[in-house]
Order: sequence, then C-alpha cells, then structure tokens
Amino acid sequence: MLVHEFLEQSTEKHPDKTAFICNNKRFTFSDIEGSANRLAHAIQDSGLAKHDRVAVYLDPSVEAATSVFASLKAGGVFIVINPQVKANKASYILNDCQVKVLVTNASHLREISGELPGCPHLETVILTDYEKASDGSLQGAGIAYLSYKEIMDGFAGSRPDSRCIDIDLASLIYTSGSTAQPKGVMLTHLNMVTAASSIIQYLENRPDDIILNVLPLSFDYGLYQLLMAVKFGGTLVQERSFLYPYETIDLLIKEKITGFPIVPTVAAILFKLKNLEDYAFLSLRYISNTAQALPAQYIEELRRIFPAARIYSMYGLTECKRVSYLPPEELERRPTSVGKAMPNCETYIVDDQGNKVEEAGKTGELVVRGANVMKGYWNLPEDTDRVLKPGPLPGEKVLYTGDLFKMDEDGFLYFVSRKDDIMKVAGERISPKEIEAVLHGIDGVSEAAVIGVDDEILGQAIKAFVVLDKGATLTEKDITKYCSRHMEHFMVPKYVEMRDSLPRSSHGKVDKKKLKAEG
Repeated sequence: MLVHEFLEQSTEKHPDKTAFICNNKRFTFSDIEGSANRLAHAIQDSGLAKHDRVAVYLDPSVEAATSVFASLKAGGVFIVINPQVKANKASYILNDCQVKVLVTNASHLREISGELPGCPHLETVILTDYEKASDGSLQGAGIAYLSYKEIMDGFAGSRPDSRCIDIDLASLIYTSGSTAQPKGVMLTHLNMVTAASSIIQYLENRPDDIILNVLPLSFDYGLYQLLMAVKFGGTLVQERSFLYPYETIDLLIKEKITGFPIVPTVAAILFKLKNLEDYAFLSLRYISNTAQALPAQYIEELRRIFPAARIYSMYGLTECKRVSYLPPEELERRPTSVGKAMPNCETYIVDDQGNKVEEAGKTGELVVRGANVMKGYWNLPEDTDRVLKPGPLPGEKVLYTGDLFKMDEDGFLYFVSRKDDIMKVAGERISPKEIEAVLHGIDGVSEAAVIGVDDEILGQAIKAFVVLDKGATLTEKDITKYCSRHMEHFMVPKYVEMRDSLPRSSHGKVDKKKLKAEG
C-alpha cells in the first residue's frame, strides 16, 4: 500500500463524509481527493520527475493537507517545512534536498524571497493566494510562479497513474540533531504505512473517531494525525496552534472530539485554565502523549479533568515514528513507563559493547527493529551509519536510538535519558529526568528543566530552571531545600534559576540547547 492510497480508499468508502475541518470550513473526502488530483496533475505538468522533492511551506490548512497527498500522487517526495522557521533555515532545507516544487502563500514567499535566487534547483512555486503576491517577491532565475486557484479551475480531477512502489521515498522530515543544521529523515511509503497502521491498531481508531490536532504538520506527531485519520476514514479537526486554549476546549465539546494528541506543553497550559471541571468532555475517548514523558502528576491531573478518556503514554522518534505505548490499563501500576513495543515492531536494550541486556533494571541503549525504521539521513552516510547498524539477520539494519532505557521484569520500558544528556557530577552519572521529576513534585512548580554546566571541581554541576504557578512565592532556597530532602546530595542542583517561561523548539519541546547556550 502507498500513503496516498489512504485518501483514495477512504474516498471510495466515504465520499461525502467530512474528512477535514479547519478555520470553520469543512471538507469531504471527495473534496480533498479531487483537489489533490488536480494539484498532482499540475505538479507533474511542471516537470516533476519520480522521486523529485516537493516542499509544503504553509500554515495548517486544507491546502497544506491537499499538497501532502498531491505530492505523493505525482510521484514526488514531500517535505513539510514549519511555517515558523526563519528564511535561512527554509533555504537550507530547499537546497539540501534539492526541492523542485514549493507550495506556499504570499506571506511566506515574501519572507524567503531573498533566498530564492540561491536555490538553483527550485523550478516551480505554487501560491495558494497568488493575487496577494507582490512583484518583488516573485524572483529567482528560472522559477515559474503558478496560482493554486487557477490549478483547481484548470486541471482534471481524475486520479493520476501511480508512479511508485512501497520502497520508494514518501517523505523527508527534517529534525534537529547533533549537527548545526537539521537532518532529513528519509521515510519510505512502507515506513509510513507500517507506522500508521500500527498506531491505528493500538489506539483502536475507527471511522467515527474525530481527532483534534493542535500540532504542526511539520512535526511527525502532527503529520501522522492527518495520515491516520485519512487512513481509517475518520475526521481531523486541525487547529493552527494551542495559542487560544479556551477555544480549543470549546472545540473539544462542539465537534465531539474523540481523540486528543498532546505534548507536555499542552498539558501544562491546560492545567493553568480555570474551572475546567465545569466542562463535560463526554465524547473524548483517548488522549495520547509523546515527545517527552508526562510527569506522574500530569497524568493524575489529566485523569481528573478527563475521567472518561484513556491515556496513552508513548515513546517514539522521527527516525521510526513510534516505538512503544503503554496500555491505559497499566497506567495505574506503571505511571512512568512508556510500555512495550507497538504491533509489528521489536525492541531490545544493548550495553556499550552492543550486547543484549537481559537483566531487569539495567540501563542500556534502546534498539528498534521493524519496517517503520527510516531509510537513513538524506545525504549523510556517516550519520546514518552511526544509528543504523547490523541487526540479528544478515544484511539487516536496526535503529540505535541514542536513548538510554531500562526494562522491568515484565518487559515494560522506562526512559532514562538521552545518551548525551547524562551528566557526570563528581563521578556520579545522573539523568536530568530524575531531578526534573522531583522538581515537578513541588507544590507551586509549573515547569522545570535541568542541564549540566561546566564546573572546575565537579566536572559538571547541576543547574535547574524553574517556572512557578501564578501566585506561587517559592524561592531558589525553597527549591534547594526540597531537593535536599527528596534526593541524594549529589543530585541536588547547585544552581537554581527562576524563569517566567522556558524556551521551546518549534515542536513544543523544551529547548535545552538554548538553555545551555544561555548558561
């Protein structure tokens, strides 16, 4: 199966069913299928060859969703660029994977127009609001500028002939890594179909599910909400962000949302809202979380606010989409676990020599085996070889995640730390996650992040950044005293800095690189 066949098959089954809701507009499967076919014909007509790259540089919208499927129908490889990235980063991505076609709008085009003359591979720009583009932004030697609206009016809605097979690339997802520039994670149709199918299976998704997505489509967690909803024939309600949480709460009720994927940042904002207990979320069937583990007290609060919803703690990374999930019935017994490998995926833990760790409770690097594992990093063979290593079978490659885990006697996984996050303080190896869990347990603490800073005596010293609840009056001394009572002395932060907020990446994660740079 190919990724764009999700849309084609659901259109055949549910042509008039609402598939996508955004900006108070509703679109059926037939609407999106017809638009995607027209755009695919136009992209092919522009000269796109099989495996050429198409970039989607738009805010969350029906045009963005349509462009993803149109790129695949045309035989291309799609890249969703976060609309918040700066021009130089967008230009880097366009050049790194030699994008041939860019789908964007006049506003984003103006932001990057100065970079386009330096993008020699870009041949076609399709504007969703061509009439708003200025002459100054329509530059770049050899670039053709087309109107999305004219494409919708001028091209056939018939389905293009399929060009691909399931081992062909479907997408490049750019993710931050150890290098200064983002890496393009290469995902085949087989990778993406496998991951989507497995997640749908354990979430028990069905055609009457309605998912509320407040995550960007450039974030794989957000992108898969679209792909999965289209695959199982459900409805996706796409929000641009979580900037207006009360509007999101209203949507949960008005649209009878059954699935709500979140990250810890979303949970932290929710908990600050007043009178949530006055709302009745009668339709909400499940909440899922990934990106970072939810602190135990977050889980308790979510269960209080959404008593009827099943909560799925999950773990994954862009290089294989998803790895594991904790069955909700295990949440009470194992609140800090991310569960076991998802269907059609295998995991195991290895020591520093690459030997399997069989002993319960022993820490090692998590390895992932399955058809969901990426093809590699785009044009980065050395980086690829560092994470894709020989597996159990001859010629097989498995993913070394770079994440340290331990497993209990029943086989449930527990995230410890990123390998490069481990701090060594006075000879002791310490995970920031352990300290952050204690900090989150302090009454009055809203958020916390821990990093290691250079120290002449200790090698590294621990520094904690703390955000307080509104009205809380805790001091740095209070934080230190609490830590001294609840953890070993070598784990107590040497430095505590109060912040109004913590810096975030474009995907909502705490940006520890920025915290380290700020000291």
